[in-house]
Amino acid sequence: MTISRWERGLLQPSAEHFIQLGNLGNKSEAWFFWEMGGIQPAKVVDALGGSRSKKTVELHRTNGRTASQQIELSGKLTAIPLLRATVGTHGVPGDRRSSLRGVSSSTTIGVPTSWCPNPSYTSLLRVKGHTMEPLIRQGDLLAVDSFQTDRTALYGQIIVAGTDQNGLCVSRLQRYDSVDLLEAEDRKYGSLVLTKATRWRIVGKVLWWISGTQNSL
Repeated sequence: MTISRWERGLLQPSAEHFIQLGNLGNKSEAWFFWEMGGIQPAKVVDALGGSRSKKTVELHRTNGRTASQQIELSGKLTAIPLLRATVGTHGVPGDRRSSLRGVSSSTTIGVPTSWCPNPSYTSLLRVKGHTMEPLIRQGDLLAVDSFQTDRTALYGQIIVAGTDQNGLCVSRLQRYDSVDLLEAEDRKYGSLVLTKATRWRIVGKVLWWISGTQNSL
């Protein structure tokens, strides 16, 4: 009867039950249940490909709210691939690509289906560089929806763009008058202009990101 109430959304499992559910899952499922239970054990770090030192893991939506404020217990998970590619920030080049086609994955991570409007086009990329801090930090995992590439619908949004020469870059897309720019969160770094000459291409919209921050033991 209790499980039936969970499935219908009438009752939420206790922290102990979330931990037990995580113990039944594999790497790409366990972190979700354990985070719901309020802990971040070593298996979470393994799923993110990091070290076994103690970490705090948070998932952020592009509206600034964390996963604990957004999760709906629907029981439906979607497997999202973690690609073998790195996205840079301003001044730090990412992998030299203008799209994510053909990039192989190292693992998959299970996330609620409601977080991925286009699951077949959604993938995870690891961030390199510091110029999107304090919003996005080095080592974070970005969920990128490569179905959403229409510039007119992405102004003011965080996106991933790329060129074969400059590589993948996470930025905020802005438009001033008739000029499209890629801006860093750290305004000490200059903006990048999107023109035919610079050959920047919108790779996709950033839906949310997973942060792993070291804590002192």
